[in-house]
Amino acid sequence: MAVAETQLYAKVANKNRSKSTSALLESLLAKGFPAHIAQKALVATGQKTIEDAAKWLHSHCNDPSLDDPIPQEYALYLCPTGRLLHCLQEFWKESKRQCGKNRAHEVFPHVTLCDFFTCEDQKVELLYDTLKRVGDSFSQCFPPSISLTLHASPSYLGFFIDDIHANVLKDFSLAFSSEASALADCHVKPCLKQFHLTLAHKFYPHHQKTLEQLAKCINPGEPCQWVAALYSRDMRFVHYQRLRALFQYKPQNIDELMINAGDFIYVDPTHQSDVSEGWVVGTSHRTGCRGFLPENYTEKAHESDTWVKHREYVFVTASRPSTQTERESNVKLNGEAHNPSMSRSEANVLSIQNTPRHRAVLVMRHGERVDQVFGKSWLQQCLTADGKYYRADLNLPSALPKRRDSMKQFEYDPPLSCCGIFQSRLIGEALLDQEVMVSYVYSSPALRCVQTAQHVLQGLKLNQKVKIRVEPGLFEWTKWEASKVIPNFMTVAELAEASYNVDTSYRGNFPLSSLVPLESYEDYLRRSSVVMKQIISACPSKGKGVILIVGHGSSLASFTWPLIGLPSRDSSDFAQMVRKIPSLGMCFCEELKEQNKWQMVNPPVKTLTHGANAAFNWRNTIMED
Repeated sequence: MAVAETQLYAKVANKNRSKSTSALLESLLAKGFPAHIAQKALVATGQKTIEDAAKWLHSHCNDPSLDDPIPQEYALYLCPTGRLLHCLQEFWKESKRQCGKNRAHEVFPHVTLCDFFTCEDQKVELLYDTLKRVGDSFSQCFPPSISLTLHASPSYLGFFIDDIHANVLKDFSLAFSSEASALADCHVKPCLKQFHLTLAHKFYPHHQKTLEQLAKCINPGEPCQWVAALYSRDMRFVHYQRLRALFQYKPQNIDELMINAGDFIYVDPTHQSDVSEGWVVGTSHRTGCRGFLPENYTEKAHESDTWVKHREYVFVTASRPSTQTERESNVKLNGEAHNPSMSRSEANVLSIQNTPRHRAVLVMRHGERVDQVFGKSWLQQCLTADGKYYRADLNLPSALPKRRDSMKQFEYDPPLSCCGIFQSRLIGEALLDQEVMVSYVYSSPALRCVQTAQHVLQGLKLNQKVKIRVEPGLFEWTKWEASKVIPNFMTVAELAEASYNVDTSYRGNFPLSSLVPLESYEDYLRRSSVVMKQIISACPSKGKGVILIVGHGSSLASFTWPLIGLPSRDSSDFAQMVRKIPSLGMCFCEELKEQNKWQMVNPPVKTLTHGANAAFNWRNTIMED
């Protein structure tokens, strides 16, 4: 369409549209909603049904940004369907399992036709009209199949679209952007560079070979019907992290956020530094409200999980339709959907999880510590006038172990709370149910870690069979010690006298005297790597038992990264990550002895999640006026 014709059409279309409001909008206006809010609700739900829009309005009744005239951002993608999509999804799943998450996992498989642009709410329907009209004009020349060629580099893996088909896509995106820009009065920028379908992006270089092997399992010639789809996202939260709620949480304080299972939460990483441990502050995608919520009630979500699909155009081509046999040909392999047409070598790549187990390492954070619940001054709340300990709350330990130095040292080396003891024993019982065979146990010298190891072993019914090796090198990054000094830990002899099942003959790989206050991040990672290698070397490789390491939140990364060959992160990213690790959080690594490497896999037991339980004063609550 020529520019002059497009502009003329825009004037006519806008004139006609001003006379006729869509039926959905009319229904909302009839219910008394202001026009701008009704249009916002329709856009937020993809303008599908009046019920969806009304539900959105009800959920957002307390949304402080409801009146803000902030438009959505839109993008036009070409998306595969059918057998090709299934193969791509299997690659997504297996690449994440073997190599961890990379940037490509944030969005579903697609080819970008027009990148994100803004459009006013009242003009979005013009985008729908444009997609339909341009799609119709290209339906006859759209290729029945698109040629895809695998391309790999140290930071990118994906399919490039061959020039002959890329030219058709280029013309299509140009036509859409030109007409949409004129009709909807928005700036739509077509993608004119190399058209591609990304498989992996911003991954660790040493994962390139594995990812390429998995990518070669994909047959790009699989039957596929391509769909041009228009998506939108909330431009306010483009750079936020997304969390998905696993459980319902009902606020106990006015500044907390109500969430339901399945809700998505936007979290700004730059606003979390002053938030209490175990909590995050975020904005609900469902309600628009903002508040605090327990982080262990959530899991990470993908960027595209909060996007809204508005309209799609299906390119119906003359390609061969799949037969009934092909449609039903997906079978189960190792519990995963699998394409039986794959070769035996391809199947071997996808079934690495069946490699016979040898040694395994389970790195675990300690259970709930008393100062996590009662604050740094918890001990002062529990001392009588003559300096004796008493139990001021049922979640405090009934007694403290005897130590030769001052009881005040427990402030810097706090014990577990009673809930922490219960947590630890529960994890041990879960490991026992899964028939996990623990052969060796190593613990940080911190009392809370030794206690966690003790009660995990009790849950496993191994407390009389496996002794705890107290390893000073497992202590956390000393820079994070609030006292700025190394705590006076209980000695191994004191721990044994207090009935902790410690190995009194064990001599640590890293002497306690070598721990220095305020060590650098590089020194901490170096210490962790050396200690991990020494622990692995000390445990025979012939056995198939699990090496249990009980440490701190930082341990889950600093001790597993060198084991599986991952490079370290920046110290600020490291700190943000550690904040998200809850009590008894764990990582599990298995040895692939034939390949002379380790891989991280799912832990043998589920996570442990529970809510807060605030202190209760019946007099102030029940009897107050």
